[in-house]
Amino acid sequence: MNKKIFFSYLVSIVVVIAIVVACNKDVVGRTDNIAALQPTNTDDNAGTWKPILLTAPTDIVVAAPIATSAPDYILQISEIKSFQANITSEDQKLINYWSAGAVLRWNEILRDLVAKHNLPPYQNADGTYPTPSVSNPLAYPQFPFSNPPYAARAYAYVSAAQYDALVTAWYYKKQFNRPAPYTVDATLKVLVPKSALPSYPSEDAVVEGAAVEMLKLLFPGDQEYITEKAAGHKKARLMCGANVRSDIEAGEALGKAVAQKFQARARGDRAGAAVGSPTIWAKIVSDCRVRGDSPWVSLDAPARPPMLPVFGKTKAFLFDSLTAISLRPLPPPAVGSEQMKIETEEIYQYVKNPTRERIAIVHFWADGAGTYTPPGHWDAIAAEDFIKKNFSEVRWARNMALVNMSLMDAAVVCWDTKNYYFNPRPTQLNPNIKTLTGIPNFPAYISGHSTFSGAAATILGHIIPERATDYANMAQQASMSRMYGGIHFRSDCAVGLVVGKNVGNYAIQRALTDGAE
Repeated sequence: MNKKIFFSYLVSIVVVIAIVVACNKDVVGRTDNIAALQPTNTDDNAGTWKPILLTAPTDIVVAAPIATSAPDYILQISEIKSFQANITSEDQKLINYWSAGAVLRWNEILRDLVAKHNLPPYQNADGTYPTPSVSNPLAYPQFPFSNPPYAARAYAYVSAAQYDALVTAWYYKKQFNRPAPYTVDATLKVLVPKSALPSYPSEDAVVEGAAVEMLKLLFPGDQEYITEKAAGHKKARLMCGANVRSDIEAGEALGKAVAQKFQARARGDRAGAAVGSPTIWAKIVSDCRVRGDSPWVSLDAPARPPMLPVFGKTKAFLFDSLTAISLRPLPPPAVGSEQMKIETEEIYQYVKNPTRERIAIVHFWADGAGTYTPPGHWDAIAAEDFIKKNFSEVRWARNMALVNMSLMDAAVVCWDTKNYYFNPRPTQLNPNIKTLTGIPNFPAYISGHSTFSGAAATILGHIIPERATDYANMAQQASMSRMYGGIHFRSDCAVGLVVGKNVGNYAIQRALTDGAE
């Protein structure tokens, strides 16, 4: 793409985002009016695909449905007709919204929750900083603070649970083979595209059930909002004629059962200890000095503890803890080395001589407080591209899980590296460096943006190979944005991209062996 054209594109995107954020709730979002999901391939064999956490679809028992000739089923058909006799314009909007795809919509809801909670706490009167409490999520600071590692983990858990739930649903759909209600009763109106898939259990309800249970765990203070979204989703599915109530009830129960297994994993994945303690923080600094280097220091006033310094011990999805450590790169240039002086001067020259194009790139990839975070930015990129591919719900879930597991595991390796080397940022080595964006409150090496971007671009290039070069270029640009903004050295960014690509390759290995290709 021509540089001038691409620069204009970036500026237009920044303007669109600013308008959406600044204006009222009636502003039309980028996916509000997309067409109803109509998969080019229903992936009939998805019940045989390899789950992520479940050992097999039969781990969850789904009861056999009642016959379509049973009186209760006929009553359920009548319920749909009664809904359809009184559909309002608002009802039609609800149907249109949810018909775009259950995985798409619940991931959008998740990103909105991440943005809402991506706010660092303000200091206490004594200069210390409070920590959000899961046991009292509505107290200040509200739980969670959905910073990049927390967000990456949230995206991964929700997507992975949706995928395992849908693989299980596809297994039981094929086993029970109950036809959709509009096949049973030809007089029924159908307000969404028809599907050849059996309707029991409902794939929409499966996604809803899994998402709701995971979101209640991850965002416990937002249960009323989450429940309201779920009610609208189920109502839309009934009104449109795609499912009878028993399809939905079975699907929701299945989704919740799968989510409970992921909740159990989440409670034991060590992320709860990621904040660390003053003793752990002091040891990280001491270890850095013992190695003969200068440690990173917080430039917040008062000094803020590093963000989740023990997140690197969190249990990854795509590999074990020993592999996570093996992915830790070699150390950065020593703080007093000639190489570090050269890299510091390079960053100083970038911020001293900014260009309109570089400023636009910095802002486009900033992903700071109040945003989806860098992992969420890539989650949104994936979603917008997947819309164009007309994937089935189960393939949507599979692909989102691959992307988001790579992003979470990139966070694990990145945060392990950051807090092992505890390397300063450019502003610490040269106070004359005035950044073009906020200074993150954690060490520099390696760049989180670069690691996230390298991982996401790698697995996305596998999923949509015709876009592989575009994704690689986007990852490179996201990485360079941190240098242009004055907050990372070249070594942070270059090595981060390599580490991210290594993580993304593990997602590709899984993709090649999960039965979906």
